[in-house]
Amino acid sequence: MHITFYGAVREVTGSMHLVWTDTDRILLDCGLFQGRRKETEEKNRSLPFDPGILSSIVLSHAHIDHSGRIPMLTRRNFSGRIISTRATAHACEYLLPDSAHIQESDANYLNYKTVRNALKKMSSKPDKKKRNKEIRKRLKRNGHDLDIDAINELLDEHQLEQVRPLYTVPDAETALTFFDGYPYREPVAVGKDVTCTLYDAGHILGSAITVLHSRENGRDLTIGYTEDLGRFGKPILKDPVLQFADEHRKLDLLIMESTYGDRVHEPVMDMAPRLKQILNDTFDRGGTVLIPSFAFGRTQELLYVIHDLYNRGDVPKRPVYVDSPLATKLTRVFGEHPEVYDQDTHETFLQRGDNPFAFDQVHFTASVQESIDLMKEKQPHIVISASGMCEAGRILHHLRYKVHNERNTILIVGYMAQNTLGRRILEEGTAYMASGRKGNPPLIKFYNKHYPLKARVENLGGFSAHADYTEMLRFLKESNLQIGRIAVVHGEEDQSLALANRLKEAGHPVVVPRAGESVKVGG
Repeated sequence: MHITFYGAVREVTGSMHLVWTDTDRILLDCGLFQGRRKETEEKNRSLPFDPGILSSIVLSHAHIDHSGRIPMLTRRNFSGRIISTRATAHACEYLLPDSAHIQESDANYLNYKTVRNALKKMSSKPDKKKRNKEIRKRLKRNGHDLDIDAINELLDEHQLEQVRPLYTVPDAETALTFFDGYPYREPVAVGKDVTCTLYDAGHILGSAITVLHSRENGRDLTIGYTEDLGRFGKPILKDPVLQFADEHRKLDLLIMESTYGDRVHEPVMDMAPRLKQILNDTFDRGGTVLIPSFAFGRTQELLYVIHDLYNRGDVPKRPVYVDSPLATKLTRVFGEHPEVYDQDTHETFLQRGDNPFAFDQVHFTASVQESIDLMKEKQPHIVISASGMCEAGRILHHLRYKVHNERNTILIVGYMAQNTLGRRILEEGTAYMASGRKGNPPLIKFYNKHYPLKARVENLGGFSAHADYTEMLRFLKESNLQIGRIAVVHGEEDQSLALANRLKEAGHPVVVPRAGESVKVGG
């Protein structure tokens, strides 16, 4: 048995690892790379193998950096099945079509820009305003909707290079027909002599630690895959599992994430008190709290904690707006899977007949007009909006209205990858805060315009869904696993190397693979 690492090695996104035996090829995750458009575009379009060789795909959880390239495989000659937990399969029903819609929208906009720029060069009209107005009329309907048919016709007519989406919404819907959802701890055949068993990873709803067991040449070989490991003591979900079945205890190789391989989060117990302070301070200033948040997992966790703070009377009951159609749908998914909730959630809400994610002050905005009206709201409130890294979506419009007002707070509650707008806001905003907010505020560029970052920027690390290095070491120490070797993945290079050093100090043989590198299992 061998494994080749194709994504999320010495970087965070694009998880994809291929396990191969004499008879089978099993893919662990199939995620999108995220970051700078030009760099990720090339990576995402290039598949390093023919999907037809795969026996199965095992999906650890629904986040797009783990699931987002699945429609690229299923629209080609992949003929196997996609194995996941039931909750993950349910969440993908919304996440994959949403990802496809983004791919289509991005391609349409880039094609619009190509045609618009070409028409400008071809126009002989000296009056720029009239020229631009005429071009807009040709390429848009109702003044703002792109006329896709007209744009495509002009691309063909003038032989302009056309950008095509990685996949379409129909591609994503077809991919969903390949999914098989299973409960935790139920062995599933994923190859001729290979079984897969999923254990609760505590990361997000339905997330799983994968154990692959193979019988090869009369020898048992076992691989574990933590991707992604959750924190201990977080609300809603159960902790990462520590007790594995006897037949899965001895791992020849553990593939382990390292997102926070050199960092320690704020204690989970400090999450609610810190959020309470930030909300009260902002409301006292007459400001709004703007929270960029992942639609799946983080949004629901925030609603849970805010709901509890409101019930306790710790914070004034200001309106809470979830301005993300995707987050609205995924909150319903959360509500339909109480079987994975922890005991505290049952005691705090369910046993009292309360829905953790629905209360009088929370509003789920549906239409674009509702979102536009909300951006102009001046009374103190909370907005939770996607995308979590501020790269797209309605969060950008809220930032445009809120970023230059010092009464407001931008609250960072999750990981911000390198080269994202969210990372720039976090780094420059916290540096400005640390300086005592002296001098001119930093300028943040988006929508081709610079905005002064006058809003306060707070970072609440306790909400992270990824274990820090102390929690990863705790998992290794307190679980009943016996581990032969560890491969460190899913972390920026400095984080992966730092975790590898700590693991070596603890006595574990460790490898930090590079993209395309293969490791023999049990060798």
